[in-house]
Amino acid sequence: MTGDYFGEMPLAKAKSSYVCQECGAQHSRWMGRCETCGAWNSVIEEATAEAAPKGLGSKRGRKIEFVGLAGAEKDPPRQMTGMAEFDRVTGGGLVPGSAVLVGGDPGIGKSTLLMQVTARLGQSGRVVYISGEEAIAQLRMRARRLGLGEATVALAAATNVRDIVASLDGPDAPDAVVIDSIQTMFLDNLESAPGTVAQVRTSAQELIRLAKRRGFALLLVGHVTKEGLIAGPRVLEHMVDTVLHFEGERSHQFRILRAVKNRFGPADEIGVFEMSDAGLVEVANPSELFLADRDGDVSGSAVFAGIEGSRPVLVEIQALVAPTQLGTPRRAVIGWDSGRLAMVMAVLDARCGYSLGPLDVYLNVAGGLRISEPAADLAVAAALISSESGDAIPAGTVVFGEIGLSGEIRPVSRLDLRLKEASKLGFTHAIVPARHSTRAPKADNTDIHITEIGHIRDLAGIVAQRGGPKRALG
Repeated sequence: MTGDYFGEMPLAKAKSSYVCQECGAQHSRWMGRCETCGAWNSVIEEATAEAAPKGLGSKRGRKIEFVGLAGAEKDPPRQMTGMAEFDRVTGGGLVPGSAVLVGGDPGIGKSTLLMQVTARLGQSGRVVYISGEEAIAQLRMRARRLGLGEATVALAAATNVRDIVASLDGPDAPDAVVIDSIQTMFLDNLESAPGTVAQVRTSAQELIRLAKRRGFALLLVGHVTKEGLIAGPRVLEHMVDTVLHFEGERSHQFRILRAVKNRFGPADEIGVFEMSDAGLVEVANPSELFLADRDGDVSGSAVFAGIEGSRPVLVEIQALVAPTQLGTPRRAVIGWDSGRLAMVMAVLDARCGYSLGPLDVYLNVAGGLRISEPAADLAVAAALISSESGDAIPAGTVVFGEIGLSGEIRPVSRLDLRLKEASKLGFTHAIVPARHSTRAPKADNTDIHITEIGHIRDLAGIVAQRGGPKRALG
């Protein structure tokens, strides 16, 4: 054999895998559409760290100690920010050693919100704001615009997680740390680019481990996809203790901070803010502002008394039914589930004779709030019937109830709380499910006249005073 045969051996090809950046699913080859979540052009090749396929072997692990469920430890004191709406959503303030993920659309106000939160926290402790997207001068410019130029907040512009951990891992660790955003952070021992699944997951894991070891509250800013989900792997939502979504329509001044996961408080609470030139202003009574510009003498409008977490919220639901000029009628829905609208329309058609299928239907929840509870079914049906018949719903009326496929009106929870909020805002009449209204404490709601209905036909008789559908069926 010649000497050339024993020359340099070629380097082993680095192993790689193809990972979806939307859901974190791994594939053996590249594909244009992820088979797990259905996202297009989201599969990217990432290098896989070399690891020997060894098991536990003969080396014995250290035995862990098991303890009972009861203990003498007291709950750690929460860090109150002083912003009542933010503290409400987090369950009463930030818990030391917890990790909070704040997601929202670009430009919705996430950085503004956290700048105001850190400024409040800086009045009673040491707070660090680390940005991977903006320079120090840009952060200071925002703080001055918000009137927080003199706030005691330590700023830094960094993206290397190794440097961040080295700066925070000490006995003088701060009380709260903001990372804006987690998609810009990276670990230098991973070959993948910042924002990929491996970088987001590993960077968050290192920062969360540091927060729990040093006992400071960690707030991570996360970008969202076009579907409204936190960008990156869904496992990131499982790693943190609290997930908050900051949402709202750009054309409206209202912003909603919604808790979708919270290990230290209610998981369905909301906080309401109003965007102004001086930043975000808390809204103590959102129902009053959501109904401020309402005209009660217009057909197609109904007031829904809903529950968001522990708070009753009254919002206006607007519907418009019009003849279509297209072969396929349009369905435009803002603030509600389009599938739920199709169900309500089908029930109205089958049980009441309102044939809305050949017509254009537009539905809007005024104020930019998004409603998810089924109790809004009856208010949506009332708005549709009012728009179709041309009759306005009587002034001072609130409507709520769940609609079944057979047209029955099902009971909803927290009826007394809904009626109290409606009475406080001056409403005098409520259309509610029949079987549940008798359980409400009537003494607290003497100002409201309650109309109980058991079927969707009863609602049509109340709203459509002209005796049925305005347009010919079929």
